[in-house]
Amino acid sequence: QVQLVESGGGLVQAGGSLRLSCTASGSKMEIYRMGWYRQAPGKQRELVAHIDLREVTTYADSAKGRYTISRDSAKNTVYLQMNSLKPEDTAVYYCNIFDSWYNDEFWGQGTQVTVSS
Repeated sequence: QVQLVESGGGLVQAGGSLRLSCTASGSKMEIYRMGWYRQAPGKQRELVAHIDLREVTTYADSAKGRYTISRDSAKNTVYLQMNSLKPEDTAVYYCNIFDSWYNDEFWGQGTQVTVSS
């Protein structure tokens, strides 16, 4: 019912920046919260950041001060600006939304972020 498409991942050197984008498509959506999770090889998927419909944000400690989450509600799009990237930021980053109309969450396919030293 809801499709999430991520973009913006890639290879970057330590200290560089990337901006991830995720756009949600579907009918009858009432998106309450959009956000990003990441999963590094051999590790559990973890929250990076969330932003809700009132622009309240939540960040993982590792993201605070370096990442900024934002959204364009008219476009059903969430962004993750990633600055001062470190090799430990290397992971697959997954877009996630919670939709109030469906009362359910949805996941994107993920976009690879690789930070080289």
